[in-house]
Amino acid sequence: MRVSAPPSQSHDRYERIFAEVEAPFAFVDLDAMWANAEAMLERAGGKPVRVATKSIRCRALLEAILRHDQGFAGLMTYTLPETLWLAEQGFEDLLLAYPTADAGALGELALRSVANPGDAPVVMVDCIEHLNAIESVLGAGAAPVRVCIDLDAGWWALRGRVKVGPKRSPVHTVEQAVALAREIDGRPQIELVALMAYEGQIAGVPDQPPGRRLRGAAIRFMQRRSAAELAERRGAIVAAVGEFSDLEIVNGGGTGSLELTAADGAVTEVTAGSGFYAPALFDHYSRFSLTPAAGFALPIVRKPSPRVATALGGGYLASGSGDTARLPVPWLPPGLELDPEEGAGEVQTPLLGDAAANLAVGDRAYLRHAKAGELCERFDTLHLVQGDEIVDAVPTYRGEGQAFL
Repeated sequence: MRVSAPPSQSHDRYERIFAEVEAPFAFVDLDAMWANAEAMLERAGGKPVRVATKSIRCRALLEAILRHDQGFAGLMTYTLPETLWLAEQGFEDLLLAYPTADAGALGELALRSVANPGDAPVVMVDCIEHLNAIESVLGAGAAPVRVCIDLDAGWWALRGRVKVGPKRSPVHTVEQAVALAREIDGRPQIELVALMAYEGQIAGVPDQPPGRRLRGAAIRFMQRRSAAELAERRGAIVAAVGEFSDLEIVNGGGTGSLELTAADGAVTEVTAGSGFYAPALFDHYSRFSLTPAAGFALPIVRKPSPRVATALGGGYLASGSGDTARLPVPWLPPGLELDPEEGAGEVQTPLLGDAAANLAVGDRAYLRHAKAGELCERFDTLHLVQGDEIVDAVPTYRGEGQAFL
């Protein structure tokens, strides 16, 4: 399925569409989202794209994405309680992205593995302690729990003295991966079916930071070297583990590295989530461009001076390192800026710039979150826009009474 270019995005257009909706509110522009979806499928080069639920956090949109194209297959979840809840809602092919120490949820998983051993969610492990935790909740007659080994995809620069990439798994080398796989092979109630390596230093790091040309060049150098090293190492691990384990899944990538990861012959599928909403952190990549698809509107409630418009709320900060890149980004009307002294606040967000002079009390400003699904933790509802109308209003996880982290 191919979609046409989304309609132009403007303050006037959204103001007409949302004329009867009281701010603050969050929305998803479906025309933009489906354009992003098609662009990601093209970048994946025919390999299945597993959908990262932490970036969507809306059951109705997860269902719509999986229906949209056969190229989207399966979900990558972020907590075991979320995984079990999604399974109860009828979702299948669930891969948990992060290890768990939740004994209660592991007990529920064990029961589900007995009822549907081939369809139960796959859980992530990277050490013997994770295996022990799984075994501790299994009875003598329990069916095997299916697991995935999380491989460290980081790049060790300067002959191993400096690590670049997320601090995730301790399993880095072929020998370490084989040792853990052998350990799993010796435990009859645990079955190894998958490997995953998330190259966060490629997928999650923009390589064209604005105004920082030299840093961008350094990032691109790092990413080229890292991708080449990981492809060689991941291929060797898959070959070595595949000698004694039947691997159903070799997962890798993220929105920012789809074409690079998909080109690796050892990888059977890639993952994407943020690219559907296209949050602000994905504005500065050289390999692809996305259309903003998710945003939120704030009401202007003060005019402390003619050139300042102060919005109610807005302190929807993204998780991470705590730098300014985690702040929401003023979007529409163009030309708005955050106040460097106040930023985005819990109860108010002053907006500066030429466009602020034209905003009056009662008007709305539109902003974008820095990351994707975390915005849904602030709102119960997503208003879905298609063309020039609201076509639906659907609950987020929060709107369904679910808070998993």
